[in-house]
Amino acid sequence: MAAPIIRVGNTDKEVSKDLCQFVIDKATSSIQERGTFTVGVSGGSLVKYLCNGLPSSTTDWTKWRIFFCDERHVPYDNSECTYTLYKTGLVDKVGMPPENIFPINPDLSVEDAADDYEKKIRLVFPETDIPRFDLLLLGMGPDGHTCSLFPGHQLLEEKTRIIAPISDSPKPPPARVTMTYPIINNCSCAVFASCGEGKGDIVQRVLEGKEEVLLPAARVRPTNGDVIWYLDKGAASKLKNI
Repeated sequence: MAAPIIRVGNTDKEVSKDLCQFVIDKATSSIQERGTFTVGVSGGSLVKYLCNGLPSSTTDWTKWRIFFCDERHVPYDNSECTYTLYKTGLVDKVGMPPENIFPINPDLSVEDAADDYEKKIRLVFPETDIPRFDLLLLGMGPDGHTCSLFPGHQLLEEKTRIIAPISDSPKPPPARVTMTYPIINNCSCAVFASCGEGKGDIVQRVLEGKEEVLLPAARVRPTNGDVIWYLDKGAASKLKNI
C-alpha cells in the first residue's frame, strides 16, 4: 500500500491539463497491455476538468469503458445526473460508441439500480471476484467524503458488496448508487483532483491528519496500486510535507 503521490499545479487550469494528460497516458498503456481501458469517473469539478481537456486528446475511444464511481438516482434529463454531463460533454464530442459508457438505470428502485449496476460491471470484468479498474477518478467534498461514502455512514464498513445503494445521503439528492471500498481499493490507480483554497483544510486533514477515524477520502488506499492527488496551490496551501 503505497503512500499517496502529490502533484501540485499553479492553477486549476494547470491541474486540469496535467490530469487529462495522465488519463490519456494511462489509457494508452492499458490499451496496449490489455486492449481496453476501464475507468470510473465522478461528478463535481472533475466533469469540467475532463470534459474540457479530454476531447482534444488522441486516444482510441472505442477501447474505453466508462463507469461511474457514484451516481445520483435521478432521471437522465435531471440537472443532477452525472451521466448526462459526460455523455454530452465527452462521449458525443469525441464520437465514442455510446454503449461504451455505462449509466445506472434510474427507472429501477435505488436498491435494484445498485444490483443492476454491479451486473453491468461484472459483464465487462468476467471471471473475477472483485473487478480491477485501470483508473478511478475521484472527487472529495468539504466534509472529506468521496463517491457517496460519507463520514460516519455505515457504508464505510461495507466489506462484501462492490456497488451499494444509499437512500439517506446527507448531501442531496438523498438516493444514490456508489462504489464501495472493496472495489475502490482494488483498482490499479485512484486519482483525486482538488482545487481552491477552500479545500486546503480538508486536504490537509485527509493527507496529513492523525485522526483516529479516517475520513472517507483518506481510506482510498489501493492494496496493489497507486493513489495520486492533483492539487492547485490553494488546495495544497495547508500541507506541511510537500
